Amino acid sequence: MIEETILNTIKRYNLIEPNDTIIVAVSGGPDSMCLLNNLIELKQELQIKELVVAHLNHMIREEAKSETVYVQEYCKNKEIDCYVKFVDILKKSTELKIGTEECGRREGRKVRYAFFDEISEKVGANKIAIAHNRNDNAETVLMHLLRGSGISGLGGIKPYREGKFIRPLIKCDRADIENYCEEKNLQPKFDKTNKDNTYTRNRIRNELIPYIQREFNPNIIETLDRLSELVLDEEEYMQNTTGKVLAEVLIEQENTRIVLNLKKFNQLEYAIKTRIIMQITKILFGTSNGIEKKHVEDIIKLCGNNIGNKFLMPNKNYRVFVKGGKVSFEKIKNCFLN
Repeated sequence: MIEETILNTIKRYNLIEPNDTIIVAVSGGPDSMCLLNNLIELKQELQIKELVVAHLNHMIREEAKSETVYVQEYCKNKEIDCYVKFVDILKKSTELKIGTEECGRREGRKVRYAFFDEISEKVGANKIAIAHNRNDNAETVLMHLLRGSGISGLGGIKPYREGKFIRPLIKCDRADIENYCEEKNLQPKFDKTNKDNTYTRNRIRNELIPYIQREFNPNIIETLDRLSELVLDEEEYMQNTTGKVLAEVLIEQENTRIVLNLKKFNQLEYAIKTRIIMQITKILFGTSNGIEKKHVEDIIKLCGNNIGNKFLMPNKNYRVFVKGGKVSFEKIKNCFLN
């Protein structure tokens, strides 16, 4: 039963603790409605202090209005506070001169997380539950693979992130989720754009995965999920190791600058050097997005030459230079990674 899978996932990854106040991201679709309904049913058993709902309307589809009303009515019946925000993605994409898919991913993400922060501050929430499922994870792994992602990308979607984002449905199959909604008579709303194969993820979901299931491996979802688990376990170990090694080569750390011992850094294995550079970037900028393999290779080469030349990233906001037996990573003022 899906209820058992969800409870086991919560316990396995320690996603929920007693007295948690949880924001549940709800679109009105099968996944988020299954998540919300299950958390309501588990509230007493898991000693959840409070559940509140966050609903974001991207104003792309006409039927999105009815989805908002549906979520609000459900929450009213369950006596749960529901916070709603509207963002015009089509207008945003026109202003930024980018495609709707990219805008929804990039700008929608910014608005979504700002919305979560706003609600968290208002209600004192410490967890945010998101309804990604096992199929979503498989699609993400394939998408990262096709884009040439590094090993970490094959880890797919983590069951938890940053200690507050939790995904209790991450081990649930989409078909089981939809069956649950039918059994519980939840009558969720289905997003018609999920059938639109102009979007990359939809093509992977609707064309690539069915083709692989039909021609190569009918259990590809489970296979990719196992791969994801293995990679996440390995990544966790490597991240911990990288943190320890970084502490050993660290000379100085400030808000906008990190300085390492050049000799010790040059003696490290290539894989650890790469991870240290990415970790330093994340510390300075809050993200490692925008840093590509060629940038990392250039930095390692610069350090290996032991020369005093400075290296400036193409986006003009990240400087790395070698001098006096030290390598310094600096964030240039008022600049941020894209």
